[in-house]
Amino acid sequence: MALPAHAGPFAAGADVVLITIDTLRADSVGFAGTGKVSTPLLDRLAAGGRVFTAAHAHNVITLPSHANILTGRYPFQHGVRENSGFVLPAAVPTLATLLAKAGYATGAFVGAYPLDSHYGLNQGFQVYDDHFPRGSNPDEFTIAERRGDQVVAPALRWWQAQKGRRRFLWVHLYDPHAAYEPPEPFASRYRANPYLGEIAAADSFLAPLLTPLLEGREPPALVVMTGDHGESLGEHGELTHGLFAYEATLKIPLVVWGPGIEAGRDGRAARHVDIVPTILGALGVPPPSGLPGRSLLLPAEREDTYFESLTTNLNRGWAPLRGLIRGREKLVDLPLPELYDLDDDPQELHNRFDQDRRTAHALASALPAESVWPPKKGSSSPEEEARLRSLGYTSGSAERKSAYTAADDPKNLIALDQKLHDVVDAYSRHRYERAAALAREVIAARPSLAEAYEHLALALRQMEKPDEAIQVLSGAVAKGVASPSLRRQLGLALSEAGRPQEALKVLEPLVGNSGSETAETLNALGVALSDAGRHGEAIATLERAKAAAPADPKTYENLGVVELRLNRKEAARDDLRRALALNDKLPISWNTLGVALYQLGDPAAALDAWERSVALDPRQVDALYNIGLVAAEAGRIPQARVALERFVATAPAARWGGEIAKARQMLARMNG
Repeated sequence: MALPAHAGPFAAGADVVLITIDTLRADSVGFAGTGKVSTPLLDRLAAGGRVFTAAHAHNVITLPSHANILTGRYPFQHGVRENSGFVLPAAVPTLATLLAKAGYATGAFVGAYPLDSHYGLNQGFQVYDDHFPRGSNPDEFTIAERRGDQVVAPALRWWQAQKGRRRFLWVHLYDPHAAYEPPEPFASRYRANPYLGEIAAADSFLAPLLTPLLEGREPPALVVMTGDHGESLGEHGELTHGLFAYEATLKIPLVVWGPGIEAGRDGRAARHVDIVPTILGALGVPPPSGLPGRSLLLPAEREDTYFESLTTNLNRGWAPLRGLIRGREKLVDLPLPELYDLDDDPQELHNRFDQDRRTAHALASALPAESVWPPKKGSSSPEEEARLRSLGYTSGSAERKSAYTAADDPKNLIALDQKLHDVVDAYSRHRYERAAALAREVIAARPSLAEAYEHLALALRQMEKPDEAIQVLSGAVAKGVASPSLRRQLGLALSEAGRPQEALKVLEPLVGNSGSETAETLNALGVALSDAGRHGEAIATLERAKAAAPADPKTYENLGVVELRLNRKEAARDDLRRALALNDKLPISWNTLGVALYQLGDPAAALDAWERSVALDPRQVDALYNIGLVAAEAGRIPQARVALERFVATAPAARWGGEIAKARQMLARMNG
């Protein structure tokens, strides 16, 4: 049903609140009709606003989808096509840019690393709060994030501090993203479905912000709530999102609430690119020219919905996915094309491509020519070519093909995708032999997959097989399968193995290369330079890393290590404390801080730091050994005994044989 149209502006001068909830399926909220989850706040918002029941995203991953929402442009127009390797160009205005020019105070509060400010979405925001705790162990397969209540609390403080001004606030909650670990009481209530538990928790986290608006205790505000994409939850064989673009991940909830907006359900096609013109139209702020969307509050026009999924193409070399929805007909353009009638077949179980090729051809002909990925040789701009280089195309990490076949269609590779999930799951559970075996199976099936070589090498390093890990990574490079991240891991492995000169040969070509000179690369190079005895160059390189990512504690951690090698104990202590101020759950930083504190003559504080380290990560066996030695020196025999017993039981004998023998001697004396 189409509700009455509004010519606008009908909300001139109103505040604006944009809420995006990551990984939010359209059918996973109470107002969608499900009785499986309780979302009272979102249900109340929907009851008083306009609910668009046929709303779709254009991407099925976080960064491009938010770029679409904030710019009102398609991904091929603003240039952000994946979660990494792309940055929103400064020339592309965001909604914040436009509202700041109109006199609005602008603030953003985001929940996870895919929306880190260095990706460019901070443009136009006077405050861009991305203070989630970053980690220093990138091999743990965890994304830096913070819980929704930790996002809403500073957002609410900012909102209240700006009272009296026109305000634009964007709040992003990451909670429903895998892994699903809702807090109590939602963990217990949704034990059988923790994904829904995360959504119920997110709803509760928004209450302090939205309740005063809904109850009229705040000035009039226009509120837009949507998801960036959905979650497959096993449908079509996909566990999470990013592989396909079926309705489970492409369809999203969308609610517009505010003064002058008639409540009800609206079945017209709605898209993320329509959000910017909807907000601007309601406020009476002139939109920039060339936006592809329209105000959802104006009379309906027939609009196509373009969508894409490029993650596995860019990272694995599989076929790029594009598609178009027109009315209720949906085309998925792949080597094995698909056509669905979403009215008759909402689960997309019956591919009608062979039965209705005329419709499929019409939709395929309407796909935007400029959306083709990768761009044809000679048709891409220098900026696009730089992005391609940064994604490893010149080194073959993701094979750039002129044509893709059925063998490249992700539908035919779903078993491989599942096995890659199993590799990560086994590694995360510290089942390294299992992870290595699975990774070898993936390599055997798809020898061009850089991701599998990286997973295998990580598992081998955890199994104390550094030489074998180096052999795996070097072999991948020799085959032409070498993304910047694979080369970076090879450099780190060589440094760990005491081969810093070889590490430098691998890492130095990445520096100065557009897209691959990241803070991660500079950190790896800084470590290798220090291991090679070039400490001054190491510090200069790490300072560049700090400038590139000032909120990343890894740089301060590495600076602390180098400062210790130079016997600058105070400087090392200060750098390590800066790392821990950014994130106090970094075991390596606590471990190294303990060394600095001990050298500064504070053994009690050193012992406390080492205990923090091993509490966070029992694999920090050198911290256990240090506790044993220093606690024994201080006469703290029970503490020393516990640490030494754990050290003897867990330290790898190949690396720690001499220390294990000494620890056993000490234990014998203590127990004698």
